[in-house]
Amino acid sequence: MTTRGSSGLAVGLVALGLACQEVGAAIAVLLFPHAGPLGMVMLRLVFSAVILLALARPSLRGRTRDEWGAVIRLGVALAVMNGFFYLALERLALGVTVTIEVLGPLTLSILVAGTRAAWVWAGLALAGVLALGGGGWERLDPVGVLCALGAAVSWAFYIRGQARVGRAFPRLEGLALAMAIGALISLPFGIVTAGSILLRPDILALGAAVAILSSTIPYALELIALRRLTEAAFGILMSLAPATAAVAGWILLGQELSLLEVVGLALVVCASAGAVWTSRGRPEPEPVAEPLA
Repeated sequence: MTTRGSSGLAVGLVALGLACQEVGAAIAVLLFPHAGPLGMVMLRLVFSAVILLALARPSLRGRTRDEWGAVIRLGVALAVMNGFFYLALERLALGVTVTIEVLGPLTLSILVAGTRAAWVWAGLALAGVLALGGGGWERLDPVGVLCALGAAVSWAFYIRGQARVGRAFPRLEGLALAMAIGALISLPFGIVTAGSILLRPDILALGAAVAILSSTIPYALELIALRRLTEAAFGILMSLAPATAAVAGWILLGQELSLLEVVGLALVVCASAGAVWTSRGRPEPEPVAEPLA
């Protein structure tokens, strides 16, 4: 596969993953009155872990200390990132939450790339992110903002962790193990906050749907994408998240887009395309086995 074709495929995978995430997030918000944010985090990670473990069937033997370290760090990042994200969603609108959260990948893209072009695309994406938040910033809840910023930092660690695990483990084995660790971390918080409501069949079914849409599909696609893109380009591609959140809000929730938000959409799309165009001349990562082959 050529570098250009590989980058194009990665863009499609990231876009599809982001679309699934926003649909899953919309379902999760509807379940907050029943299971609470941390209850939803638990359901999301537990179901995702079960699905990925069944698909990947990872071996626990023969792993080095460095490999286990990478898996544990990714598992912690998954639990913390999802916890902060859902706690922020309880207090902020979906588009605003994702807009703040994406500042983590944007910052990572600048730090990792170390080129003038990265600063240009990151700056353009940042301008788009700020434009997408237009009209909603005055209603921000301070605790919600802090939680969203916590999710932003965790997202940056997640990207680094995904890249390391993707290089160290074939297929989805590392991601499955990391998801299981994240699920174990979230388990006590979810049980304490949600209690017996987690045993209702309808809540479990919707929790499984959120897991598949928000975790299983996106994380698997991002793992594949990170094998084809530099971390810097991937970080800027994550600036598409506010755009997909705004579109999901418009289609699913009837939230109309203002002119400023449309401008923001255009800026983040241009920044993402520019990031991939800039990275296409760089060497590709070492080839690894394709997931689910």
